[in-house]
This record gives sequence, C-alpha cells and structure tokens, in this order.
Amino acid sequence: MSARAVTLCSHCSLPAGQRATHQTLDGEEHAFCCYGCRIAFEVKHGRGEESEAAWLLVRLGVGAFLSMNIMLLSILVYTGTFSGSDAYMLPWIQTLLWLFATPAVLILGGPFLSETWSHALEGRLTSSALIVIGVAAAYLYSAVAVLEGSTHVYFDTASMVLVLFTLGRYLEAAGRAKAARDLEPLLAAENAIATIVAGGIETRSPVREVTAGMMVRVRPGERIPVDGVVAEGESNVDEAMITGEGRPVPKTTGTPVIAGSINFDGPLLIRSSGAGSGTRWAGICRSVRDALSHQSQTQRIADRVVALSVPLVLILSGLTVAYWAQSQPFDRALLIGLAVLVVACPCAVGIAAPLATTLGIGRLVRRGCLVRDPGVMEQLAGLQCIAFDKTGTLTIGRPRVVSIDTDGVSPDEVLSNASGLERYSEHALATAIATAAAARGIRPVEAQAICAVPGRGIRGAVCGEPVAAGNGALMRDLGWPLSPALRERARMFEATGHSLVHVGWNGRVQGVLSLDDTQRPEARATIEELKSRGLHVALLTGDLAEPARRIAATVGIDDIKAGLSPEAKQDALNRLRHNRGKVAMVGDGLNDGPVLADADVGIAVGSATDLARETSALVLPEGGLWLLPWVIEMACAVRRTILTNLLWAFGYNLVALTAAALGLLQPILAAAVMAGSSVLVVMNSLRLQRVPHPDPSYLSLRGIPVDDQEAHHIDQPNTSAVKAEYQPTA
Repeated sequence: MSARAVTLCSHCSLPAGQRATHQTLDGEEHAFCCYGCRIAFEVKHGRGEESEAAWLLVRLGVGAFLSMNIMLLSILVYTGTFSGSDAYMLPWIQTLLWLFATPAVLILGGPFLSETWSHALEGRLTSSALIVIGVAAAYLYSAVAVLEGSTHVYFDTASMVLVLFTLGRYLEAAGRAKAARDLEPLLAAENAIATIVAGGIETRSPVREVTAGMMVRVRPGERIPVDGVVAEGESNVDEAMITGEGRPVPKTTGTPVIAGSINFDGPLLIRSSGAGSGTRWAGICRSVRDALSHQSQTQRIADRVVALSVPLVLILSGLTVAYWAQSQPFDRALLIGLAVLVVACPCAVGIAAPLATTLGIGRLVRRGCLVRDPGVMEQLAGLQCIAFDKTGTLTIGRPRVVSIDTDGVSPDEVLSNASGLERYSEHALATAIATAAAARGIRPVEAQAICAVPGRGIRGAVCGEPVAAGNGALMRDLGWPLSPALRERARMFEATGHSLVHVGWNGRVQGVLSLDDTQRPEARATIEELKSRGLHVALLTGDLAEPARRIAATVGIDDIKAGLSPEAKQDALNRLRHNRGKVAMVGDGLNDGPVLADADVGIAVGSATDLARETSALVLPEGGLWLLPWVIEMACAVRRTILTNLLWAFGYNLVALTAAALGLLQPILAAAVMAGSSVLVVMNSLRLQRVPHPDPSYLSLRGIPVDDQEAHHIDQPNTSAVKAEYQPTA
C-alpha cells in the first residue's frame, strides 16, 4: 500500500495537516501547521517588509499582554479600590505598574527611540520624536510620582499609547508587505538560483554565474532563471509577469524561453543565450527597485510639511501645558500636552503616497509594463496630450505586400519569380515578398547567377533567361519597358507612399508589387479610448506626408506632423506642450530616443530599440499598445488615492489636534485616533487592488483579434488581368 505524501511545516517540520496555512515568502511557497510557526518562520527567515511586519506583531503581542495587566491594575486604582483599609497596598500596586510598564516601554518604544536617535544625529526631527517625547514624559513623570509617593501615575497612558502606535505601524507594514508580495517575483532576479547541468552533473549556483551556452534544468513549478532556448523537454510556461500574456505558452525543443516565467508541466533543459545578470527579468528587477527607492514629488512635499510641523507641534504642546497649568493641576495639564503630541503624529502622512505608488507600480508590472521612473504615475495622471510615432508604434514596422499588378501574366507567377530572386537578399522588402509567397503556398523559382545591384534591386537567371526585381531605375537600365496600365497603377501607389518592386523577364516588366507598412490592429481602438478620456492625440513621424496621413486617417488622428527629423520632433513636442499642456510621447525607433527623453512621459512599446527603452519612463510589453488607456486609468486611480490619503491624513490631524489642545482628548484616545487614521489610509490604498484588470473587450468588439494581435493576414489576391490586391484587415 502506497503512503500518501504528507506536507511538513516549514518551521517545526511536523505534519502540517489538512488545515495548514500557506504563505509565499521570498518567492517560495511555504506551509505551516499553525500561525505561531508562520510568525516564527517569518521572523527568522523573512526579509524586508515581511520580516518587519512579523517583528512588529511579536512586539505587539508582548506589549499588549503587559499593557492589559497595566490597564487592569490602573482601573482598580482609578475606581478607588485601594483606599481606606487597603490604602497600604497602593504603593505596592504602583511599583508593580512600574515593573510592568518598564519592559512594555522598552519593547514597544525601542524602534521609535532608535529611529528618533538616528534622525537626531542627522539634525532632523520626525514624527517618531513626538511619540518618544510624549511617552517619555508620561513614564518619567509616573516614575518620579512613585518615588515621591504621589497617587497620580500614568504608566497606562505610556504603554497603551505605544501599543496603539505599534498597532498602526503593524497595519502599515502589513499593507506594504502585501504590496511587496505582489512585486516579489520581479525583485527576486538578483537572488535567483539556477540548476546548471554540466557533464551529467547538476549543481545549484547563483544565476549571476550563468554564462551563454550553459545548460540549465528547470523542473515543473520552478521559475525559469535565464533567457535561452529549450534543448530538451516539453511544457507550458506562464510568461504573464514579463510579457503580460495571460495564457500558458507551449514550449518545445528549439522554442525560446524568457527568464522570470514559470514552468508548469514538464521538466525543461534550457541552453542559456546570455549572462544570467543580463536578462530582461534582471533588468526589470533593477528598474523596479530604482523606481521604488525614489520618492514621488507629492511625497517629497508631504515630507517637507511634516518636517516643518514637528517643531511647531512641540512648541504648541509646550504652550498647551503652560496654558492649562494655570487653571488645572500640573498632571492634568501634562496629559493635555501629551495628547497634543500624540494626536499630531503624522504617521498616516508617511504612508499616504508610498503605499499607493507601490501598489500601482505592482499592478502595472504584473501586466508586463516596466516602470523606469518613480514619478511616472503622477505624470501619467496629469497628461493632456499624447503624441505617437508611426512606424513600429501605430504600425507593425514591417513592410507587407498589399497589391500585385500584372500585365498579361498571373500574380502567382510574378510572386514566384520575385521570391526566387529576393530570397537571396536580406532587405526588408525581400523578406516581405518571401513571406507573401509562403503565405500563398507559392514555390519560388530556382534562380542562378544572382547579382545584387546596389540601390536598384537584384538580377538573376531562370532556365538561362534573365529575370530582375527592383525599382524603376533598374528596369530602365535594363531597357525593359513598362506598360501604360502598370505605369498608371505604379504612379498611383507611389503617390500614396507605397514601396514598389518591379518584376520583369522576357525583356519587359511583367508585374509591380506594392508594399506598405500595416497599422497595428489595436491602434484605432486604442486611439479612440484615449480620445474618449479627453486627451489630445497627435502623430509625429519622420515618414512622408502621404503614408502618414493615410495611417492617421485609419486610426483616427487629426493632428499630423510628418517628415520630421529627431530635432524637429522635439520642436513639435515642445509646441504641443506649450499649446496643450503635459504631453507623453509613444515611440519605438532609434530616432525616438531624444524625443522620448524630452517628453513629460516617454513611453516605449515592447519592440523598442535599446535607446528608446533607456530614455523612456514606461515600457509597454510586446503587442501591449492596447494597454495604454488602462495604464493611464491606473495612474489616475493612484493619484486620486494619494490625494485622498493626504487630504484625510492632514485634515484628520488638524481636527484631532484642535480637539486635543482644547482638552477634549485623553492621550490614549488620541493614540487610538491616530492608529485609526493609519488604518483608513492603508485600507484606502488597498482599494487599488480592486481596480479592474485591463479589458481587451473594446478591441474584440471592433473585430480585432486580440488573442493574436498580428493575425491580420492579407486576403487572397484577385486574379484579374491587370491587378490583384492584398487587402490587410484593419
């Protein structure tokens, strides 16, 4: 009888049982038999936000236990239990309160004190200073009262204030940890481990030690650590984190794989195509870390306000104590001043922008959008205008045969002769002709004596007869005439910016192939979505005016600037900025680098050149132009969340501060108020997780094949006597 596999607890190694709790930590899935083992494991093995949240929870548990005992004894003191015949016990009870409060203050207040001290060495006062000063005042006053035999002690205030503030910080850390878990797979590239196979022996090594040509084994469920090609095995792979593709992608021998994707089904043996540290996964990791390590402009402004407010709060607290001491006992005045210090602590302000920004960046990155600039979310939310490049951005960037015009021969024969010559050329037009022939199942002729004519085309021979394919100049050099019908058709296509390839044999031009770049199928729907959001859309291209106008009319752009050099693009962009406001530029070519860097937001598409990627603030995934409206929607949601958080935090503080100065808040209630403020900010930020995922339905409703965005094939050509056209579907 076979034994059933048992899941063991990752901490204590005991069977986790059927009610095991599961947690992803440092990119790995763990099972725990109980919540205590989970916390202990996170404290011991966790890093970053996970470990901080676990430590805060441990401190909170110990501190809360001590504070509950302090509160119980304090209630007995306040209700007069130790009076009359039991009055002799009061000094002992106060001493016991002191004994309970000392470890509670040290355990809970240690992080606040450490933070205050480090900032003080830098010459700064932060919100933690308000907590330390307030708690220290209550604790020291109570300690002196015990030594002097006074009946008024406030150890309960000192400990419970720390409990509530620690609770607020734990909730903040838990929110940040949730955001960090979403980004964890992207940030794990630097510490990834690869199973290297050499000489039949498997060794585990850091991925940074992998070089081109090494064989790497990836088992089911593991994340692929390197870019490369499958050398052995078959499986389905999840590439959503890198490309945004939501469906599993099948992989077989010879298929390329991407580092960072997850292997689902079978084991794969991968031949690395480059250094492990040079993968796109590693590049995303570095970019995301850099984006998260910088503060946004809104957060910098908020931090300056906080830095200015702390000294003012200290002064206000001192004045409050002085004012109330004239009409109230000093211990009462001290409590009112302490409430001012506690309630003015701008804890919620500190997480208002960073948490929302991190969650927003995480949502974008999980859809394959690479954020390179931390301020891109705010910039995107404030856009008034978006400018597009044409070639490779609104179009596929590859020429396609769109028409075949013939003179007494079949289009198939023209295409067969042309592809027989062009298969020996590496020109982009040659590739397009070969692709068109293959799509129709046409077999290229066997050509000999191939000779390229620079700037003209290509020549050869078929069965000893000369054959040529090239421009009109090549045909004139050969003395091969062009019929009036073909000349008229060629002139018409040339006037609209098409590229022409003349194909001739038997001493004359037999046909003309017209080639053109084809718009991306999602381009029009994307432009319509952007315009529906009130954005002005423009086209800035270096291409000729006619093809630019044709593409612009097809996708729905009215503002067109064509024939622009890279410098002229920058000038046009600056004019748009002056007339329209904040402007983004979307491009992919080498000549787009300067204008992408000059835009308020530079956006590169997935097929962008290295320069376009490096100078852009946001990189969309391959075929991800349709994501742009959702990206802007996400940025607007992040900005609304940040502004709501800051408005709530500052408004909450102002109202609570006024109430505290008027003596309407006890310190413990003030601490509860501030903890509640942090909770509301965290909950409001986490609402970003509920922003709908990008929905391509607006594309499919327009008849666009979203699942295969480049599956817009040319129709079969018409075999009429004079012309046959390939009509690309839009």
